[in-house]
Amino acid sequence: MTTILVFDPALCCSTGVCGVDVDQQLVDFSADVDWAKQNGAQIERFNLAQQPMVFAENPVVKAFLDSSGAEALPLILVDGAVMLAGRYPTRDELTQWAKLKVCAPTSLTPQVAELIALGAAIAAGCEPCFKFHYDKARKFGVTLDALYEAVEIGNKVKRASTQNILELAERILGELAPADSTSSCCGGSSSAKTSESNGCCQ
Repeated sequence: MTTILVFDPALCCSTGVCGVDVDQQLVDFSADVDWAKQNGAQIERFNLAQQPMVFAENPVVKAFLDSSGAEALPLILVDGAVMLAGRYPTRDELTQWAKLKVCAPTSLTPQVAELIALGAAIAAGCEPCFKFHYDKARKFGVTLDALYEAVEIGNKVKRASTQNILELAERILGELAPADSTSSCCGGSSSAKTSESNGCCQ
């Protein structure tokens, strides 16, 4: 698996949010890193202010610092080779380097996606689907309350769908029934004989 190492300059906070100051570039990059990791990328970050020995012990990084200085950071290594310096990579670059197979962009978090899938499993009555997405939801740290809510929403959709199809069936069958029909089970006239035991025609 491809390994991406990010060597940050001296930062008080790698997220870009330090007190009242916000570094939007760092905020965006941190979000991209989290997204890439959730999709299977192997990424590690090192802060010069907090982990100077990591910089000194890596010969590629040490040579870079000797020639360019700390002001040229960040430095990004992909499988040990210098891939980028002086700026943070974009999400597309991370995707390309990590060889991620992302089917389509989405704004949904993994937790929300699994809750939607759980509700759909309930509505569809799919037991294997429910078990699969329940396990994934728990791994993503979805709370029990959220799981109950997803199940209830799925159940409401299922009940509404069942009621709607029943109403449709009754409407269609009613339109097809003979005008003089008085019995729903035999379609006979009012003079038809009925059984006392089951109320249907003999």
